[in-house]
Amino acid sequence: MKLSLASIALMATSTSAGVINYWNDGPRSSPVFVTLTRISGTKVRAAVTNRDHAEYNLFVRGTFLDEVPINKFHVRSKESNARFAGIVQRISYDTPSPDSFRAIHAGETLAIEVELAELYDMDVDGPYDISTAGRIYYAEANSTELTGKALTFNSNRLSFKVDSFKAQMHSKAVDKIAKRTVRQSDCTGSNLAAINTALDNCQKLATSASEAASSGDANKFQEYFMTTDQSSRQTVADRFTAVAADCKTTASGPTRTYCTDVYNGCASNVLAYTLPAYNYIAYCPLFFDNLPALTDRCHSQDQATTVLHEETHAPDVYAPGTLDNAYGYNAAMDLSSKDAINNADTYALYANGMSL
Repeated sequence: MKLSLASIALMATSTSAGVINYWNDGPRSSPVFVTLTRISGTKVRAAVTNRDHAEYNLFVRGTFLDEVPINKFHVRSKESNARFAGIVQRISYDTPSPDSFRAIHAGETLAIEVELAELYDMDVDGPYDISTAGRIYYAEANSTELTGKALTFNSNRLSFKVDSFKAQMHSKAVDKIAKRTVRQSDCTGSNLAAINTALDNCQKLATSASEAASSGDANKFQEYFMTTDQSSRQTVADRFTAVAADCKTTASGPTRTYCTDVYNGCASNVLAYTLPAYNYIAYCPLFFDNLPALTDRCHSQDQATTVLHEETHAPDVYAPGTLDNAYGYNAAMDLSSKDAINNADTYALYANGMSL
């Protein structure tokens, strides 16, 4: 850590969706229908249609409907997954901001156009498959109070051939942002104190979590990572050890920490974000203003586990960097073991759970 100046599987052609009530009821049918279409070149349109008679207020932060250059799709060439070149975030669901929502009326379609080459390295000629899947939390119509339910969705699989030369003519979204962003001064004052405390707490939490993952209660490991396989336990332990090592130092290490929004990723309800391509981590005003240094509540967010969450995203800390397959305990418990082991929030949740 250097303080600086500044599994989704490819889906079938048919679509499906469901509502998961993480608090009370069981699953019920859902109206959400997601369609991907090609516009031209490597630009696609992603649209969600509400086939219900009711209106929903969708919490779009962290989803494919978000305007921020986050990982929106599963993009794969014939040989491998395309490398993502945007930012990954940690989202706060406490007191959601109105501008984190988009209302979708009965029968309405919401859509966003995305230039894939600005988010992914499409440097191989030939066919690519694109799909998206996940969940969107929501509030009732005319409300910003999350219901605790999420609309789950799978899209169609979109396939087309890519000319890698033309794709590489597109500047990456984060590079375009960086060119018009002036790097701010180093973390100073109360922000510097908060970051140093968070790094120290991160190191302690990650060290303890590494020991628990390696040789602790197998049932607790199963709860979070959906397996007790020794190889998986060692992978998780090794990632925690790597995070602890980076959090231990502020003079060197694979990551750079920013206390300012150097890549314009601090949208409403965003606590922090990581740029995996450069191993940069930026902390947003919400991180400093709204989070305690350490929480005494199980599975609640704090500064220490937010640092830990972001550290797992950085591939130079431990490769491969984690993804945001799910946010929060209930959603994380719905993951497969493979996706849980590669989910940033699962590490934060486990570290928190083992500390209380």
